[in-house]
Amino acid sequence: MMAEVQHILIVEDDLDTAEMLSNYFEEEGYEAVMVAWGEEALPVALEKPPDIVVLDIRLPDIDGYEVCRRLREHRRTERIPIIFLTERSERSDRREGLRLGAVDYITKPFDVEELHLRVRNALRRASLTTLVNPITGLPTDPLIDERLATLLRQRDWALLSVGIQGLQDFSDRYGFVVSDDFLRAMAVMMKDAAQELGDSSPFIGHVGEADFIIISTPSKVNALSERISARLDQTLNFFYPVQDLEEAKEPRPRISLSIGVVTPQDGPYNSPLDIRVAALNAQAC
Repeated sequence: MMAEVQHILIVEDDLDTAEMLSNYFEEEGYEAVMVAWGEEALPVALEKPPDIVVLDIRLPDIDGYEVCRRLREHRRTERIPIIFLTERSERSDRREGLRLGAVDYITKPFDVEELHLRVRNALRRASLTTLVNPITGLPTDPLIDERLATLLRQRDWALLSVGIQGLQDFSDRYGFVVSDDFLRAMAVMMKDAAQELGDSSPFIGHVGEADFIIISTPSKVNALSERISARLDQTLNFFYPVQDLEEAKEPRPRISLSIGVVTPQDGPYNSPLDIRVAALNAQAC
């Protein structure tokens, strides 16, 4: 399997420097995107969050500090590593950058190979913190694939695939804070349901933004599905404002679950990816 191409956003108003960095990192195997204005960097980063940002401080409109502040305010970009690249070398400037959460601070002129090493190190450190979802605390792709790999050698398992339908509309109406609260509550509900059925340490993975997998056994998987659905029905109204529940001026966004079951008999599976694909397809059944 080919390694995923890492995406670097370069925010630099000096065209020669920006093009040099873009060409260099693309030759090193990265996907590089250049922008020259701070206000332009924000929507670009939100539309397709980069793996890392190399950010100049002196920009034609807002400065790099303000860009950093705004990136840290958004859930989609709050954890992206940021390296400041600037002509400023005063200790106070460096402290301000680090205070805002930048992972490194490099002054001009700079050695591009040294910058590459710092980018690589920052990405490696960031990868160690993405083993769990920052909202739910549940395992994400690396740990999920590690666990799914063990299933390839086993026969007595069942996987519950749970998809949340309508979460984006719900988030658009009520905001990401409420949406995040709902995701955290879902994680607790699934864990509690599994433990009530005798699994003291269930494996629950958070796939993407609104999908989960729960590894169970064939004898328990249907009961687990029923308990999770029942718990959602019992608690869903708590996440809506009282006014929306009492008034029906316009339909409120509806959240529902799409649940499917995957077993070894649905295979064969040659890789964790095969099980993932089967899990997503099972939701549509």
